[in-house]
Amino acid sequence: MTIDGKSVPASKTIPVTNPATGAVFAAAPDCSQEQLDAAVDSAKRAFKSWKNTPIEQRQALVRKAGDILIEHAAELSRLFTQEQGRPVDAAFMEIDGAGKWMHAVAEMTPPVEVIEDSDKQFVETRYVPLGVICAIAPWNFPVNLAMWKVAPALIAGNTVVLKPSPFTPLCTLRIGELFRGVFPPGVFNVISGGDELGPMMTSHPGFAKISFTGSSATGKKVMESAARDLKRVTLELGGNDAAIVLPDVDLDEVAQKIFFGAFYNTAQICVATKRLYVHHSIYDALRDRLVAIARQTKVGDGSEQGTVLGPIQNQRQFERVMDLLDDARKTGLTLLTGSDVPDNGGYFVPVTIVDNPPENSRVVQEEAFGPILPMLKFDAVEEVIDRANDSEYGLAGAVWSKDTAKALEIARQIETGTVWINQNLILRPDAPFGGHKHSGLGVENGMEGLLEYMQPQTVYLARG
Repeated sequence: MTIDGKSVPASKTIPVTNPATGAVFAAAPDCSQEQLDAAVDSAKRAFKSWKNTPIEQRQALVRKAGDILIEHAAELSRLFTQEQGRPVDAAFMEIDGAGKWMHAVAEMTPPVEVIEDSDKQFVETRYVPLGVICAIAPWNFPVNLAMWKVAPALIAGNTVVLKPSPFTPLCTLRIGELFRGVFPPGVFNVISGGDELGPMMTSHPGFAKISFTGSSATGKKVMESAARDLKRVTLELGGNDAAIVLPDVDLDEVAQKIFFGAFYNTAQICVATKRLYVHHSIYDALRDRLVAIARQTKVGDGSEQGTVLGPIQNQRQFERVMDLLDDARKTGLTLLTGSDVPDNGGYFVPVTIVDNPPENSRVVQEEAFGPILPMLKFDAVEEVIDRANDSEYGLAGAVWSKDTAKALEIARQIETGTVWINQNLILRPDAPFGGHKHSGLGVENGMEGLLEYMQPQTVYLARG
């Protein structure tokens, strides 16, 4: 681990499993309460000087950290594939992209607003850092989503204790090593551990804010824990994202985009299309195209040449996905599957399209977070908007149509934080990202995301 700029081992370890084989291949430190206390104390000490470091210097160091990610992307991508399962080239894209994301965030400067500047008084509102940030990153995009938290938190003048998922700790621990030469001791700490470490962190009185990405169920527990001492929270949680396909689309043009909008990263994306509503007049044609793509898409070990989709990342999630599939079979739903998957102990699930299931079926109502896509027919636009919005989630959605004015009109009625038109999975460092309803609280990215790591302070100066 990295605590106070130093390498810190742990007396206990947690196993790290390769999801493509189901076999343990490494061990990661299991942080103790005393080591967590040491990390928080170190971050508190560092905060005193880091918050007073000119923002230009903080931005320069975050930019340098981004450079290091880009320089080490090839090395990290192999390790990433072993612990996360995604194919190596896609792993490289995440790590390289995380470095470039840090570059973009490093261009942001919090605003200072002069409210009055007169003979009577000077009134100014500026934004100040919060303190020590508890950053908890998930296993589906372990590097990118960690840097979504780290970069703005550090630029804002906070210090950070970062915890990766116990399923994917290795790349993050290595990044902690690589960043030791960038940030002053205590500014950026990385610890790892099992299921007990998260609650230890969220209940720790030394944190000023918790930034958490994960399931809605766990997010509620995080919020409950944070409430005890009024920690700030940003929660990026689950989604059951609906896409609406109107009858005027060019099926050959959009089928591939819709497929990978649903199944990229083996559908382990909070903003992936998880409910696909298709106008009845083109339903069969689009379904057949998606099934054909699924049958041509290689599912396998991400370290093997030609693999497009890897395994489910961990056994717990694999069992959840298989339970959904078993329920679909038992209730008589029609399952259309893609290519064969390896039978070698890994957590592999075939790409599965569920053919027009009832709206109240589990595969429609629950977020699979795995390669199961229910396709549903609709007749009227007003009806499908209601069906898309009839969810406790509100993270993202998509509309597909050649009539962009009509698509925009529909998009503005979708109750989600992000809506795409004729594209999907596009996020930007300079645009806010957050969820409605049970999909989260607060935002990440953009100036709004940076200000989530700060609080306003208004200064009144009397004159004359």
